Amino acid sequence: MSVSRTKLLLVDDEPQIHRFLGAALSAAGYDPIKAETGEEGLRLAATRQPSLILLDLGLPDIDGQVLIPRLRAFSAIPILVVSARGHEDEKVAALDAGADDYVEKPFALAELLARIRAALRRSIAGEPSVEDAVIRVGPLSINIEHRLARIDGDEALRLTPREWSLLVTLARASGRVMTQRQLLTAVWGPAHSDEAQYLRVYVGHLRQKLGRAAGLLKTEPGIGYRFSE
Repeated sequence: MSVSRTKLLLVDDEPQIHRFLGAALSAAGYDPIKAETGEEGLRLAATRQPSLILLDLGLPDIDGQVLIPRLRAFSAIPILVVSARGHEDEKVAALDAGADDYVEKPFALAELLARIRAALRRSIAGEPSVEDAVIRVGPLSINIEHRLARIDGDEALRLTPREWSLLVTLARASGRVMTQRQLLTAVWGPAHSDEAQYLRVYVGHLRQKLGRAAGLLKTEPGIGYRFSE
């Protein structure tokens, strides 16, 4: 009987990276999927449904910094940037755009595999299954499938589509700080990534509607917001 392997999408235009890393991923028990351009990566991410994406930033058709929010527009799977760009600004921009981790080239294989395992563990722990798509944080329960949020089982909260998206984005990252740019990109799109006033207004609205559970939504001064008990 064949055993299904975890699919990892490797988006990189360097043939030697595909040869080396593809073999290493296969030896580690994964099923690597090859993409040499950003457009091919987008197509395969949508059609092959990998569990994680390894993304180079220096692609021939779409810069990786542009590709990350395009991937995030339809997928929440972990994105691990593997790039020769080592400047701090590049790392911050990639993480703000929605990447989960960043590894510089050249990299130690053992470290990269450890980062992959950690990202997959976080994804499994943080994502609700299709059959039981419910997130619970303290007294708040969020049913993703039915788009319902309740406090201690009370009447469902009346949320606008934007408030719902903000609530789910924060709840899925429960316990972790999300920067203002990350939230703006996830909820409003990359064109609004610098418009922090949108975020402040909607966070205020969301806190009002959360009522006695408003304390779950915490402000991290100068950074962003965190959702936790």
